[in-house]
Amino acid sequence: MRNTLEGERVGRVLVAAALAVLLLSVGVAVAVPTGQVLVVEDLDTGEEYITQPVDDGSTVALEYMHSVEKTRVYDEYRVDGDTLVNTRMEFESYGWGLPARVNVTNVNGTLVYEPPGGITELESIAVSPGRIADHTLIVDDRQYDLVAATNGNDVRIHIERRTLLETLL
Repeated sequence: MRNTLEGERVGRVLVAAALAVLLLSVGVAVAVPTGQVLVVEDLDTGEEYITQPVDDGSTVALEYMHSVEKTRVYDEYRVDGDTLVNTRMEFESYGWGLPARVNVTNVNGTLVYEPPGGITELESIAVSPGRIADHTLIVDDRQYDLVAATNGNDVRIHIERRTLLETLL
């Protein structure tokens, strides 16, 4: 009888230990950040239009038509933790908002500004996608029509760390 009681006690301890390990594993999956995600969200409501997994070193770019000059503009960023580092600009003419007092290289008619230390570091980028500008978001080699994806609503683009559970949902 004594061996039976000890056996039942050991069995309960093993079940409790297994349950504790399971709960701890679920807690880790829910709470521990596992990866970075580029998020494009509505500036006013926070509604997410695009989420795309990224890594440190991933390339994020905005390509659009300059509203006054009617020429292509390309702004390239590198993911660095939770920051977007503007590393390169390409443009075909000088106009409002484009760097006019920096050293650029002319590559087949495209002006390229690519300083060795980067241009600027941003926590987020605010964009007003426009049908005339025809904004395109490029994440690594994947392109998104930003105007269609957001219905032209103002957005904020930023990097978030997501947990395994958030990533799966």
